[in-house]
Amino acid sequence: MLRTSFRNSFRALSLAALLAGAAPAALLLTSAPVQAQQRQAITLEDIWAKGTFAAAQVQGFNWMRDGRYYSALDQGEVVQHDVTTGKATQTLVSRDQLRPAGATEPIAVDGYEFNADEQKILLSTGTEPIYRRSSRANYFVFDRATKQLTPLSAGGKQSYATFSPDGRRVAFVRDNNLFVVDLQTMQETAATTDGVFNKLIHGSTDWVYEEEFEFAQAFWWSPDSRRVAFLSFDESRVPEYNMQTWGPLYPKDYRYKYPKAGEANSVVSCSVYDVAAARSVKMDVGPQADQYLPRVMWTETPGLLSIRRMNRLQNTLEILHADAATGKSEVVWKDTDAAYVEVTDDLRYLDGGKQFVISSERDGFRHLYLFDMKGKLVRQLTKGAWDITEFLGVDEQSGQAYYVSAEASPLQRHLYRVSLKGKGKQRLSAAGGGTDVVNMSPDFRYYLNYHSAANEPATVSLRTARDGKVVKVLEDNARLKQRMQDYGFAQQEFFSFKTSEGVTLNGSTLKPANFDPARKYPVLMYLYGGPGSQRVLDKWNGGDYYTYFQYLAQQGYVVAIVDNRGTGGRGSSFKKVTYGQLGKLETIDQGEAAKYLGTQPWVDKGRIGIFGWSFGGYLSALAMTKNADLFKAGVSVAPVTTWRYYDTVYTERFLKTPQENAAGYDDNSPVQFAAQLKGAYLLVHGTGDDNVHFQNSVAFTDALVKANKDFEQLYYPNRHHGISGGNTRLHLFRQMTNFLRQNL
Repeated sequence: MLRTSFRNSFRALSLAALLAGAAPAALLLTSAPVQAQQRQAITLEDIWAKGTFAAAQVQGFNWMRDGRYYSALDQGEVVQHDVTTGKATQTLVSRDQLRPAGATEPIAVDGYEFNADEQKILLSTGTEPIYRRSSRANYFVFDRATKQLTPLSAGGKQSYATFSPDGRRVAFVRDNNLFVVDLQTMQETAATTDGVFNKLIHGSTDWVYEEEFEFAQAFWWSPDSRRVAFLSFDESRVPEYNMQTWGPLYPKDYRYKYPKAGEANSVVSCSVYDVAAARSVKMDVGPQADQYLPRVMWTETPGLLSIRRMNRLQNTLEILHADAATGKSEVVWKDTDAAYVEVTDDLRYLDGGKQFVISSERDGFRHLYLFDMKGKLVRQLTKGAWDITEFLGVDEQSGQAYYVSAEASPLQRHLYRVSLKGKGKQRLSAAGGGTDVVNMSPDFRYYLNYHSAANEPATVSLRTARDGKVVKVLEDNARLKQRMQDYGFAQQEFFSFKTSEGVTLNGSTLKPANFDPARKYPVLMYLYGGPGSQRVLDKWNGGDYYTYFQYLAQQGYVVAIVDNRGTGGRGSSFKKVTYGQLGKLETIDQGEAAKYLGTQPWVDKGRIGIFGWSFGGYLSALAMTKNADLFKAGVSVAPVTTWRYYDTVYTERFLKTPQENAAGYDDNSPVQFAAQLKGAYLLVHGTGDDNVHFQNSVAFTDALVKANKDFEQLYYPNRHHGISGGNTRLHLFRQMTNFLRQNL
């Protein structure tokens, strides 16, 4: 998925201290006024070196099964706390217990997971990231009854170690094969043996599934602990991409399977491994090999597996119910769309094995539906001209489904619940605007609520799920709010306008704190603009970008953001209107936004610039070429420059294949319009970008050189799509700032 990998700085706080200490004086639900006169100047070092404006976060909150307690890593130990008081009730694993037999030092725990009855704990150490979601680590099993710490395996690092529900076994992946360990005997059994790098994978996903379907672990224990379902990826026909890594005398090649649009995908199959019989049964997923299996889960019916199947064009999504013993399957549910159907995690099977809840956009907006196990509609649970943005689950004791939606405004997000009878919808979020991010307890008794607004950092509170009432405010970010006043942060303001085509677009501006409407200001437009995304939100965006935009405002720039057609929160039609022609309508809308801003009396219309990263970098490149007369300067970071270079799943979802829709790929490729560049242009890319390959910027550079166009370029050796690490971000934005000062 095209997006920037941001790692926001934050001030880590002990949740126990927050809960046990005095509550903040007030729960601020509206933004505090800032002083018009700035007292201190923001520096780039404040943003990327010192963490001056880091928001405090409630860290390490892991709900325990009864909802009364949570656990957290505290100075290397796993400690249990009372959720309502924050007081530590017991140390579950102490440092003294983290010393393996024969070792002089305890292991440095970087993650942990309980089994179902919370009597055993899987501890990870030495975790190494692979791609965005994949990793490998050394795992240890700690038995709370015997206080024994045991290495899970001596055969090398493992990935995704997971307890069986009964806690007697652990499954994991190593070297593309799936293994099961019996914890009583510590006997390790290979469920598969033929996995080979870049050829065949069992139990974990290939690159494109991990990136676009957003999961890396591809095995699932059955509720009765007797079986493990898993996916296998035959990558033998997928072309390899060669990414050089720089440093040694001779650069090294890193080759991995990356299916570009129109090329061969992995052939994916689903099997179920019977632990006692030590054999696997392949599930019947149909005769078509060129398809996707983007989700697998067990139902509440013993031995019944749920597999979601999608055609390559991604306009049909089906649920298959498969018999784990025989592999026989049947299609029980289908969703279709003229453009595409999105894969979500919204499917929930209800206890008793008689019904399931799933979301769909079949009426033009994402809503929840209740079906019986044969796929017959029981009822639509939610309805209206607004989207559900997150389905949190069903409390079956109360018969309530919990979800977050944009019902109040496309710019806001709030928590609601509705009964499984489709009645009694209730807003649990407090009245007012802003955005609520929810972390619900497993038993639906409490939830953590992160409430923020455009000009207000998050207030974190513990609330009751029954009525949304505050139990305790855990963090109000008073320190950051005061610092914002001390540095004279400007207020983000929302606006909307109609384009010449009659389309209403939402936007926001950030003006200098000492803004003078009689002056003419240069404007930097920031955009992302990809399908389903949103950047114009009534939400605190306190990462690198927001603070950098405050810095620019202090330098005398106005920063503007406009969400073009194709973005989210406004229903299926608005989002999917760009289908088959990515870049066309988005570029038109951003041009219309520049024209609209240019009519404002305080805008110098001859000094409008544009900046974007990833999909936003792509649109910035199009803006600087197809809308060359509107923009004086532009910056593209890690852009796609031709969709022919991007992966199958993402690209074909929105454009079909290049064989079916060549014009959709080429008519809005910046490479085709290099000769139209007029303004100052800065192109930035990391050479180690496994997602949007450096090849994209090479192709655009070649086109610009052939067109004899002047431009500036920065490339960052071995940096990934997020272009970070060490002082990399500081360096990048210093160069970008210098570029803007010279050209805008």
